[in-house]
Amino acid sequence: MFNTRVFAVLKRELRERIMTKSFIISTLAMPLIMVLLFGFQYLMLSMEGDAGTSIFIACENDAVTKGLKEEFSKTSWVKNGDYTLTYRSMSGEEFETYFAEHKTDILNGKVTGILFIPGSAMKDKKVKFYSKSTKNLTVERKLSRVINLVFINNYFADKGISKEDILFARINVDFNTFKVTKSEGVKKESGGNLALAYVFSFLLYISLVMMGAWVLNSVIEEKTNRVCEVILSSLNARELMTGKIIGSALTGLLQMTIWLMPIVVVIGFKLPVLPTGFIVDLDAWQVLYFLLNYFIGLITFLGLYASVGAIFNNAQEAQSGAMPLLMLIIIPFFITMSMITSPTNTLAEVSSLLPFSSIIVMPARMTLVDVPLWQFILSFIVNIGTIVALFPFAGKIYRIGILRTGKKPKLKEIIKWIKFQY
Repeated sequence: MFNTRVFAVLKRELRERIMTKSFIISTLAMPLIMVLLFGFQYLMLSMEGDAGTSIFIACENDAVTKGLKEEFSKTSWVKNGDYTLTYRSMSGEEFETYFAEHKTDILNGKVTGILFIPGSAMKDKKVKFYSKSTKNLTVERKLSRVINLVFINNYFADKGISKEDILFARINVDFNTFKVTKSEGVKKESGGNLALAYVFSFLLYISLVMMGAWVLNSVIEEKTNRVCEVILSSLNARELMTGKIIGSALTGLLQMTIWLMPIVVVIGFKLPVLPTGFIVDLDAWQVLYFLLNYFIGLITFLGLYASVGAIFNNAQEAQSGAMPLLMLIIIPFFITMSMITSPTNTLAEVSSLLPFSSIIVMPARMTLVDVPLWQFILSFIVNIGTIVALFPFAGKIYRIGILRTGKKPKLKEIIKWIKFQY
């Protein structure tokens, strides 16, 4: 399949893509975009958005009221004025009357919420919280932690247990995690590889979508401008498609390599850019596998995008036709997001061995768990087999569609293209 004509198309694709402002800007801007994106996400997580919270707390138990005042006064978010808490001891009947009279305080924003702690809460830990929002997890998390401490203190107060024992009971379990591998034994984990899996998945998702759109629009432009008719006078459609796909794939591979360089340098040379104690375990073979896997994935998806572009006459129609291809990228990306909470889930393991999904899922999975060698080999065979199985059909669609103009073909007509023998 490789000859001087294919090589000429390949050089043309490389020249037209690499030596353009859009390629240079997108290549240089992506690391900055990633830093801004992850920085913004971290900022959003650190800024919980609950400043100015005002809570009225009513308790049936005087001891609980006293304990709440003492414990809440120790919290940073009460000390710095983010939370304003008002306490009062009252019975259940008094609270019902109070709530009926002050319900409008919640509606007009005078108070964020009203909390009632009945006497029975010392047995079942059930409290009532009234607010305009259906579920404010930040407020509930902060309040429940302190309330639970007060419950523990009061529950064991008359049971002859020392303060040291109560303090121990209040301390949460602190997990020190270690990753066990066959090749390197036990390694300390800090969440660094979890972030790396997210970065790998994000880069694959963005690049596959972006490169696919480039090829799609390029094919449509050549078709509508009749450039392809001039080119096809010197070579056949299969050679044109091969050169276009490989040239675009090499362009994407160069771009991805540039994107990975800062990550590899920071991790490899252990530069003091990462937070203290943030450990990322990344080997050279994993980077090479990532690039090889990405290159194979590019060839697969670009071939499909090129065939879709050959079917339609304008970008608007092609976007709807390319939607199934986009879903083949989005769904595996969502699967990798599920690995954040459960890296060893069965869905991730199975999808890392399936066509299309393995391109995105396997690189993320290899950073989180010790993947057996046979699974890498099987994933590679599946991806190569996908290319071998799909490209004859994609080539037929491209060969006929690239020269066809007029109304949009129907599905039955496209199936006839695939069945056509030449």
